[in-house]
Amino acid sequence: MKNEMLAMILAGGQGTRLKKLTKNIAKPAVPFGGRYRIIDFTLSNCVNSGVHNIGVITQYQPLVLNNHIGNGASWGLDRLDSGVTILQPYSSNEGSKWFEGTAHAIYQNIDYIDSMDSEYLLVLSGDHIYKMDYEDMLQQHKEKNAALTVAVIDVPWDEASRFGIMNTDENNRIIEFEEKPAEPKSNHASMGIYIFSWPRLRQVLVNGFTKGVPMVDFGKNVIPAYIKSGDNVFAYNFSGYWKDVGTIDSLWEANMEFIDDKGGLDIRDHSWRIYSKNPIAPPQFITDTANVNNSMIVDGCFVAGDIEHSILAANVQVKEGSVVKDSIVMPGASIGKNVKINRAIIGENAVIGDNAEIDGSDEIAVVGNSEVIGVKVNED
Repeated sequence: MKNEMLAMILAGGQGTRLKKLTKNIAKPAVPFGGRYRIIDFTLSNCVNSGVHNIGVITQYQPLVLNNHIGNGASWGLDRLDSGVTILQPYSSNEGSKWFEGTAHAIYQNIDYIDSMDSEYLLVLSGDHIYKMDYEDMLQQHKEKNAALTVAVIDVPWDEASRFGIMNTDENNRIIEFEEKPAEPKSNHASMGIYIFSWPRLRQVLVNGFTKGVPMVDFGKNVIPAYIKSGDNVFAYNFSGYWKDVGTIDSLWEANMEFIDDKGGLDIRDHSWRIYSKNPIAPPQFITDTANVNNSMIVDGCFVAGDIEHSILAANVQVKEGSVVKDSIVMPGASIGKNVKINRAIIGENAVIGDNAEIDGSDEIAVVGNSEVIGVKVNED
């Protein structure tokens, strides 16, 4: 059965700016909001948009991500007319074993894309937090008879130099692409979301790599090539909540906004659910002495301390006398007695010993996955 549009999620990024949190896992697998991993938002957007065939391109530390996605059952992708395929690097005839860029990752998976027999290719990033109906974007792509449609969001002018900027004419046609310009001409930032008419993209990639013309990256190579050749390239304007959580600050900010339900993400909207593979956990247990204020606590937690404006994920322990404020505590972390944590991200399965103090007043504090803080090691 022919599928009109195939989604390819680029999920192989190392995420070095997330420091300790991505030492052993890929960035899209980093926990978010207590119940989710970052990639859940992109996968859920696909399902809610009626895109039921998805390739997930992995590379760096893919084990946790692969196990999380599995056969896609948590997103309803294990049915006869749907499916999710994990795609990893392999040694090609050209000798390359690793994806050298976003476009190169697509090029290496041409055989898979061809086998799906789709007219349109939706290329997505696996490390953004947002809700978007890709069907609306596809409809505009068809109406404009576009070869390429790029989703853009207007960012504050003082932040525009941090993004790839799409300059457009009065018809919303993209006439110029600028990568992190010092003096931006517009504030239309690329969201890293593209719809390509597949036959044309296939031609551009094959011709480029065959002739030695660099076509490694969409932003640096492919989009400028489309514009230069006169292809119909249009912007799709998005105005909802969208956050690139590729830094410690942005990840912390997005989680805090998640608590406050700011920015329009609206996680409680059952018409556009965010699905995830959630572990079976016992009910949360909060002692009579605990004080919980404006926080999100997931099932399976033991809480005996004071929790203020924070997120506690599954199977977290916070013992007596401890105070957790403006922080994210990821699954399986254990916090001892009389601990003070402020403006911090505590990684998965981290152990914080009694009387420790973690203060992120000046800069968000980070405790890595499985890191041990303030616990004496018995050397006997």
